[in-house]
Amino acid sequence: MPPLPDADRSGRGLPYALAAYIAWGLFPLYLMSVRSIPPVELIGWRILFTLPVCLLIVTFRRQWADLLGALFNRKVLPWLCLSSLLIGCNWTLYIFAILEGHVYAASLGYYINPLINVLIGTLFLGESLSRQQWLAVALAAVGVAILAAGALTTLWISVVLAISFALYGLVRRTLPVGSLPGLTVEAIVLTAPAIMVMVHLGSSAAGLHLGNDTPVDIAVGLSGLVTAIPLLMFAIAARRMDYSTLGFVQFIAPTVVFILGLTVFHEPLKPAQLWSFLFIWCAIAIFAWDLLRKRRTVKTATAT
Repeated sequence: MPPLPDADRSGRGLPYALAAYIAWGLFPLYLMSVRSIPPVELIGWRILFTLPVCLLIVTFRRQWADLLGALFNRKVLPWLCLSSLLIGCNWTLYIFAILEGHVYAASLGYYINPLINVLIGTLFLGESLSRQQWLAVALAAVGVAILAAGALTTLWISVVLAISFALYGLVRRTLPVGSLPGLTVEAIVLTAPAIMVMVHLGSSAAGLHLGNDTPVDIAVGLSGLVTAIPLLMFAIAARRMDYSTLGFVQFIAPTVVFILGLTVFHEPLKPAQLWSFLFIWCAIAIFAWDLLRKRRTVKTATAT
């Protein structure tokens, strides 16, 4: 794997992370607006509409040289193909989970993800955790274990979502490619299979569903912006923040999804899910408190 660039720990990545995770938290509302489109077709349109958005932004920012450099770099391109596969699998499973009524499973997947990020950060990126942070990790692990015992049928959704996105973030962080050129290459890689899927659906008896409802068509057309902008912001944040810290900021998105599951989708909450969430929320509180304590200590020392 290419060498890891130094993370910018000054906090400049935090606004991008917050914006990305809030947008992802609200994403189920967008999916409900296009639920008349079958999931497989929706994924295909999402990919096809993402590429033009990326190319327009590349043109606006005059990054064609960077894009072509990444696209024809024999060392980088295989890793971008891997990141494309990871994010494509993540998109597909997430859309199916939401549209099939497994909102809590989708939410929990992104609660589990910081556990994976913390392990990656400590094992592969040389990042260290305090005792309080390890306590947070242990509590979150207990929450996952409770879910495994009481909600096993949907646990696989949560685990695959968590692992696929954690590995995606790791690959993108370690590549010497800018956020936008990398995302554009990923869209290019995914375009070919998306076209094949759309051709197959178009030749089937049911055909394609786009074109039957103008508001839905407009919403599907916006899927490129809905997809590209948060991913671009996440990729920027991933290169500017400690990976373990980025992982715990991520709890914003599944919390929003959890609230939507209760208030908008009215999905029943199983006891195992509730206890799992409670342990993980305690872990979030401990981890966040420790981060704030460290920052105050650093500020005090600097002022002194």
